[in-house]
Amino acid sequence: MRPLFILLFLLVNGLAFTQEPVRWRLERSIISFVSEAPLERIAATNTKSTGVIDLGSRSFAVQVPIIEFEGFNAPLQREHFNENYMVSRVWPNATFSGRIVESIDLTVPGRYSTRAKGRFLLHGEAQERIIPCEIVVTGDGIRVTSTFDVALADHGIRIPRVVHQKVAAIVQVKVDALFKPTDR
Repeated sequence: MRPLFILLFLLVNGLAFTQEPVRWRLERSIISFVSEAPLERIAATNTKSTGVIDLGSRSFAVQVPIIEFEGFNAPLQREHFNENYMVSRVWPNATFSGRIVESIDLTVPGRYSTRAKGRFLLHGEAQERIIPCEIVVTGDGIRVTSTFDVALADHGIRIPRVVHQKVAAIVQVKVDALFKPTDR
């Protein structure tokens, strides 16, 4: 009886070690935005995001540190972005957390057009959003890409009348994120 118990124990533990991890972490990300206004184009990129995705429940959470956006036209533009518009010392992060709407198996390699539904928090104001995204599952990881618009007014970001021609009321956001298995 004892050898059977040892064999069963080894088999169960062996299976536990070969199963894919349920939670994957954000390994690499490029989050960028573009404000296309009549008199000025503002663009910046952030590569410092963190996040996780749970393969079983298709739930996720991503956090983007606002202060880490780079690539503005000038240092003064970045300063205005952080101090006057985003107020990043008060609201240091943007977050998006929720679930993938469609019932897809994230352990099966392939390309999936889907939607992510969740709470998008920016500038201290949350909005329920459904964002279209493309998910590619490969042996290298799970890559999520998306392009969507953010209306600044939806998040309490005011554009002073004096700069209406320089800052767009709706900003385009692009996401390219690669999730990989977490360390055990």
